[in-house]
Amino acid sequence: MKTFLHGRDLIGDLDFSKEEVETVLEVAFDLKRKRALNELTPYLRDKVLAMLFFFSSTRTRGSFEAGMAHLGGHAAFIESRTTQISHGDTPKEIGEIFGRYFDGIAIRHVDWGVGNGYLNEVARASRVPVLNMQCDIYHPFQCLADLMTIIEKKGRDLRKKKMVVSWAYAASYQKPMSVPQSLVLQMPRFGMDVTLAHPPEFKLMPEIINMAEEQARKFGTRFEVVEDMDAAFKDADIVYAKSWGAMVHTPDAEEGARIIKKYESWITDERRMKLAKPDAIYMHPLPADRNIEVTDGVMDGPQSVVYDEAENRMHAQEAVMALTMS
Repeated sequence: MKTFLHGRDLIGDLDFSKEEVETVLEVAFDLKRKRALNELTPYLRDKVLAMLFFFSSTRTRGSFEAGMAHLGGHAAFIESRTTQISHGDTPKEIGEIFGRYFDGIAIRHVDWGVGNGYLNEVARASRVPVLNMQCDIYHPFQCLADLMTIIEKKGRDLRKKKMVVSWAYAASYQKPMSVPQSLVLQMPRFGMDVTLAHPPEFKLMPEIINMAEEQARKFGTRFEVVEDMDAAFKDADIVYAKSWGAMVHTPDAEEGARIIKKYESWITDERRMKLAKPDAIYMHPLPADRNIEVTDGVMDGPQSVVYDEAENRMHAQEAVMALTMS
């Protein structure tokens, strides 16, 4: 167990070693147990977290605010459009100034080609931890909650469990690709064989694929990329199917929307879930486009773990905040 994470940033999934992630999970499970027993956990009493949002949120805002309250501290919600950022405040100034006001800075900024760079600029100027609530490249807290949920449902020995990370059709907007990118980086480290499935225009960033392949080699697991949703689902233990945009193929939003319409058949339905193992679980970070991205029957069915997954966001985030901000 790594016991000293004080002051550390969490921006990319590989910022924490496998052993450090295991420490986070141990603390998260302990915090979840204590909440079930109504035990107080004031590890961050009188600490304050700045939550800077450039993109809307439901679960992220709610889970970070609740988590800081459970830890005895306070979370300050800051919407970028209500600040002077648009009038000249630079990332350096946000890091320097918020790093003096607050005990941690959490940022969600998913604009393609902008978000991750912004977080890193703030971190370089900040004297307190910077936590990534989602950027254009990574969504580390979602991935930690996902890993925690998989362990709850499938046990701690995940070696040779098949996880499918699949693209799915969605009509709402070109969603960030940070969730699948975090998943393919993190899950091979914990023994899972990962199959990434997507239409040809929905490739992930080449450098992320290279890093995922490197992690699979390092930890002796399998990582493959296919363009057939049915083939990917076959014999899966974990199905994680969600939409993401074609930003690597084209940064043009209108062209990306036209491409998406070609693949309306990429929906997670009951037929596809039957291709997976009988005890396979269905995962999604939410919100999902119901009956477009996934059917109600799957989302609300017995194999779905989406609400446990959403709850675990709070516990995983509390663990990281307690370890880095105390």
